[in-house]
Amino acid sequence: MCLCLFSSVSSHRKKMMYRILLLLMMTCCDCVKVTQSFYQAEENQDVTLEWTFTPQDDPSLHSLFIYCLMYTDFEVSRLFRLNRGVEVSESQDEQFAGRVHWDKDVLKEGRLRLHVSSLRTEDSGIYECKVMTEFGVDSTQTWLDVIASTLRHKSETGPETGPETEPENEPETGPETGPERFNTKSWGWMVLSFALSVSAVRYVLSRTRRCFAPVQWVRGFFKRI
Repeated sequence: MCLCLFSSVSSHRKKMMYRILLLLMMTCCDCVKVTQSFYQAEENQDVTLEWTFTPQDDPSLHSLFIYCLMYTDFEVSRLFRLNRGVEVSESQDEQFAGRVHWDKDVLKEGRLRLHVSSLRTEDSGIYECKVMTEFGVDSTQTWLDVIASTLRHKSETGPETGPETEPENEPETGPETGPERFNTKSWGWMVLSFALSVSAVRYVLSRTRRCFAPVQWVRGFFKRI
């Protein structure tokens, strides 16, 4: 009885060790790669995202599990799920419902191709697919950038411009007339004329005094005699 108990415990330990080793082998697998690290497409167009992985020896795909997600700054969306070679469309988020298709034929060759149709600007983000095969588990990411169609149209055509119009000619300004001319130039000329007149009068008076000074002296001399 003790021998049977010992054998059962040892067999249980072997199974646990086998599972642990298998788990370590699966988590250390480096078998999934992306064919393109960056995708760019316009709104309302289609795009094909592709991953490659080590193909399986089993053509039935019963040991193949794939789980694809889309990450943004605000949420995580479920893009695609394959369970033992069968698509589970119920797990797909409403955002991608009816817009994601995959090629089953190339899946046996170790290629995962997801066709996303009718792209939206909110489809921009990081796309990650995790693949679990008989060789292990691995995942890798790629980036998709969806450009709005209006922004692309503006970048190609350039900024919108209106009809060409000739520049308006500025009205020619002639000599100042009316009150403006009187207020500026007339007052200046009047002040200058007045100053010149005062100076002329002073000069004449000074010259007149000098001329009459000898006459007044002679008259005074004769009055004294």
